[in-house]
Amino acid sequence: MTQLGDVMVAERRVSGEALRLDAARVVSGLTHLGVAPGDAVALLLRTDAALLAATLAASHLGAYPVQINWHANGNEVAYVLADCQARVLIAHADLLHELDEMAPPGLAIIGVPTPEAIARAYRIPHARRAVPPGVLEWTTWLGAYGPSTRPPEPSGGSIVYTSGTSGRPKGVRRFAPTPEQAIASDEMRRVVFGVDTGARVLVPAPLYHISPNIFALRGLRLGELLVLPARFDPEGLLRDIERYRITHLYAVATMFVRLLRLPPETRDRYDTSSLAFVLHGAGPCPPAVKRAMIAWWGPILEEYYGATELGPITACTSAEWLARPGTVGRAVSGVQIAILDEHGTARPSGQIGEICVANPDYPDFTYLNDEAGRAALQWGSLLASGDLGFFDSDGYLFICDRTRDMVISGGVNIYPNEIESVLIEYTGVADCAVFGIPHEEFGEELMAVVQPVDGHVLDTAQIRAFLGTRLASFKVPRTIEVRHALPREESGKIKKRVLRDPYWANAGRAI
Repeated sequence: MTQLGDVMVAERRVSGEALRLDAARVVSGLTHLGVAPGDAVALLLRTDAALLAATLAASHLGAYPVQINWHANGNEVAYVLADCQARVLIAHADLLHELDEMAPPGLAIIGVPTPEAIARAYRIPHARRAVPPGVLEWTTWLGAYGPSTRPPEPSGGSIVYTSGTSGRPKGVRRFAPTPEQAIASDEMRRVVFGVDTGARVLVPAPLYHISPNIFALRGLRLGELLVLPARFDPEGLLRDIERYRITHLYAVATMFVRLLRLPPETRDRYDTSSLAFVLHGAGPCPPAVKRAMIAWWGPILEEYYGATELGPITACTSAEWLARPGTVGRAVSGVQIAILDEHGTARPSGQIGEICVANPDYPDFTYLNDEAGRAALQWGSLLASGDLGFFDSDGYLFICDRTRDMVISGGVNIYPNEIESVLIEYTGVADCAVFGIPHEEFGEELMAVVQPVDGHVLDTAQIRAFLGTRLASFKVPRTIEVRHALPREESGKIKKRVLRDPYWANAGRAI
């Protein structure tokens, strides 16, 4: 196993050499359990050294390290375990208590005691930190094996589960790359993710998401130091940037919003001048938020747009974005993008359609147990992304929304993302979601749910009046509701489907 950089993970420093040896022991342990190339090793772990060691070991064996969203309930975890036919499950102890008796029969389970820093960050009771009786304990299991010296197997590809916003999570099985694709993909990641030799990398997002996972693993293999906090905390992030002289940071738009809401004296307290490359993606960033972050940190924000199925599609520098606010950039090398209407006909510049992509330098994929779902995405040589957007006259791409999030009211297409970008600017709004609910005459009407900043009282009539000064009247939600908590992924992304579905439950239709 190759040399690794040092890691500061969940407040514990682990040398690269110690992590490498642990990963080599995991290789021995998994081999003893019968794990072979092509098998799935499921990982139900928060950000911890065990997650890194297990990921490296499974990949070394040519197996699939399947990262499971640890927010899922026991039934959802059991579904993923059965769907990918996992041979082994490695999980934090408190999450195993949630799984209880629902694991598939014959599954080998290894429990990792939940570390103190993680327990503190997520308020996990002490009693649930210990591995349940009858389950192999990680440290004991690891200590029974010496470091493996077997050479690495060729890459078998990957299995990544989507977030399941339209139903059950889908297992995206990426095929093994050809030698040419491996070279091209590595170069693409070097350009888009920025991490190279000597980088000092910070990833405050959960590693069950594919992009922060790739960013962190590149930092581990190429960088000087990888910092993985137990949980995102805005002031803690600034503290870590200064303390560890971070050069490369991965973030999402929600993190920027929370950073900007810190008092000015708090923001000014920390030196962030070491930052050279800040990558963000995984969802739209409101223009006002991005402009404020560039003003604060300088023109070092790099944006990408991509999909689990398709890989990185576009990249955009701060300079490009400032010249064309709202763009996600132009296609990365080797990627072809077309904007198609519902009949598969290309739309001209400035007109909205579905973003469809060909990326021959990236290995192809299928959906586990759903070949029909994979086939439905194909438009000739292109694959449908499920996103709506348009090109400007210079070939810069702009994203409007997801096809499933677009609201059609009285035959007019309305894009919630546009409205959310204005709503987030209203004083006292911490976050928001806009979606369509049933309307007898128009089919759908707009609804907004807003979360207030702590201590603020929001007046929905005043919010509607504010929106009316910035948007056409048909884009102003007829209903605005204030909620003090919104359902979220750990990354901060709002689970819009959880908000939307109750309104459609008795409508007799889905749109």
